[in-house]
Amino acid sequence: MAKYEPNSIRNITIVGHGGTGKTSLCESFLFVSGKTDRLGRVDEGTSSLDFEPEEQKRRISISAATNFVEWDRHKINFIDTPGDANFATDTINSLRVMDGVIVVLDAVSGVEFQTQKVWEYSNQFSLPRMIFINKMDRERADFAGAVESVRKKIGKKATPVCIPIGAEESFKGIVDLLSMKALIFDDAKGGFKSSDIPADLADEAKTFHDAMVEDIAETDEKLMDKYLESGELSPDELRTGFRKGILALDLVPVACGAALKNTGIRPLLDWIIQLLPSPPDRGAVKGTVPGKNKEEERKPETSAPFSAYVFKTLADPYAGKLTIFRVFSGSATSDFNFYNSTKKINERFGSFFFLEGKNQKPADSLIAGDIAAVAKLKETTTGDTICDEKKPIVFDRIPPIPPVMSFAVHPKAKGDEEKIMTSLNRLIEEDPSITVHRDEQTKEIILSGMGQVHIEVAVERLKRKFGVEVTLSTPKVPYKETIKGKTKVQGKYKKQSGGRGQYGDAVLEIEPMPRGSGFEFEDKIVGGVVPKQYIPAVEKGIVEAMNEGVVAGYPVVDVKVSLVYGSFHTVDSSEMAFKIAGSMGFKKGVLECQPILLEPIVNIDIEIPEEYMGDVIGDLNSRRGRVLGMETKGSIQIIKGQVPLAEVLTYAPDLRSITSGRGMFTYKHSNYEEVPPSIAEKIIAAAKKEKEG
Repeated sequence: MAKYEPNSIRNITIVGHGGTGKTSLCESFLFVSGKTDRLGRVDEGTSSLDFEPEEQKRRISISAATNFVEWDRHKINFIDTPGDANFATDTINSLRVMDGVIVVLDAVSGVEFQTQKVWEYSNQFSLPRMIFINKMDRERADFAGAVESVRKKIGKKATPVCIPIGAEESFKGIVDLLSMKALIFDDAKGGFKSSDIPADLADEAKTFHDAMVEDIAETDEKLMDKYLESGELSPDELRTGFRKGILALDLVPVACGAALKNTGIRPLLDWIIQLLPSPPDRGAVKGTVPGKNKEEERKPETSAPFSAYVFKTLADPYAGKLTIFRVFSGSATSDFNFYNSTKKINERFGSFFFLEGKNQKPADSLIAGDIAAVAKLKETTTGDTICDEKKPIVFDRIPPIPPVMSFAVHPKAKGDEEKIMTSLNRLIEEDPSITVHRDEQTKEIILSGMGQVHIEVAVERLKRKFGVEVTLSTPKVPYKETIKGKTKVQGKYKKQSGGRGQYGDAVLEIEPMPRGSGFEFEDKIVGGVVPKQYIPAVEKGIVEAMNEGVVAGYPVVDVKVSLVYGSFHTVDSSEMAFKIAGSMGFKKGVLECQPILLEPIVNIDIEIPEEYMGDVIGDLNSRRGRVLGMETKGSIQIIKGQVPLAEVLTYAPDLRSITSGRGMFTYKHSNYEEVPPSIAEKIIAAAKKEKEG
């Protein structure tokens, strides 16, 4: 492989809604450039990028895959990202380290919901973009409609760099609006013949060309002056101006083709080189000097200190971890020592690799702009910075997307609980959007993720990679119990069994406290009617009874208990007797204080296209939710509300169904509120039945 300088590297993320053909486009890059001798296909399971068994089973991209091609004395690194919202974390992590984006649209569907989301993600990193309208050979393919959907739903100046010649079955080429030549495709590898524009397209091509020239001229005063004087700009001036407008995020070029037929791919590769940025074009990357709280920059130059950001980790039970990173500055050779400035540790490693899908190509050295991997780093994980220890820097991590769906995980084999936790933590290294914890109240292992498919895939990987089989169930809701009334009650424990007996007597006052106050115990004993050494035992008995629950077995909260009176026996009294007396009195008293159930309430943000507003709000109301407000973001509506956690646990598939897969939501805990009596009765009955069982 040839040696490349940073100026000759292009780092591109391929994004878009699921099913638009992102992976097919990447496979076409490999085939057209001569890197592979056959076109890998997702639907046939021959893709070199969707190589995980879970991806081949579902025919979708689940994990971001990295590869590269060499084209016209340039190296184009690209990452094929998932289009499903379940796996958006990989997409965001990939955008974090790349210099440009190709947004893939379906020529029939145009801009879809997830397209808008990945556009927003790209905005976070101020990335220059190009749009590729794919599947121009499909029935009902509509280039103009797709372009209009960009302008309407995203609101950017989408500027076609070409227009199609024909559509559907008759799609046979494009008109390059920069050179004003027709490119007629004539072989299976996307080759074409250049010719004059067909007469029936001449007027349309001129209209698009003139609009493109105006868009480009508007971004540069000198070009505008020349355009106003002469009415035209040369192809070189157009390319230079176009590139300047793209890098400034003022222009978004639009190309088209059909990836499965390799049509439009060669011009697209040319435009990637001509129009999208190199690492030096993107400029220096900012970070923080550890220990000094001082911001510093790293320029994408080989002479700068080495620095890189880890954006993905692959966990393999046999080969160990594979750490994938982007070099932001400097250079490194095989004798380089990694310093993890995030964790402040040195790491040993073997060799560098360039990734080619599931395969690895050894690399002797790395420079700024390279995407590479290294095996068997023990401590380094996704989001860490690796650098020169003498010139340390830490790049900001990307905050994780909050999980939206959780399941309780149960081992199929006895004694596998410890193995489950260990294996899941290994998976989290690979996919940080998975979280796992043990619920202290319900005693369940809770696995959380971005949706049902995401969690199902995690479970499949758990079995395939680590040999651990589990079952999933809806998590138990962590209800709590409390009271609304007051009482004074006696708890008396007396037992005589032949020798020394047991005697404890505690009179308690029980009253409610404000929500969220917890528990308060007050000693009001006067005159020593209960000796001081037994008072802590009374409190301990009350606390144990609170943890066990009284009405339905859920912890009791927000109560104040005062020990006001009692009695003791000089021989038979003991700490155990007073502990039991406190527990008995508390349980008896709670039942006299209008006990109620409390349920967790969450704040929820639901993002949906406007046409689903009525259906989603109606469904939210049916879940005992309430709308607190609404916001508009482009063509997306954000409903802000509150809803009981019990109604959210299965909300993800329901929302997808209501919105045809176009809705998303996030939630976080807010507070506890009283459960309506009719629902509380059912919960209490179910809890009693489970206890009896």
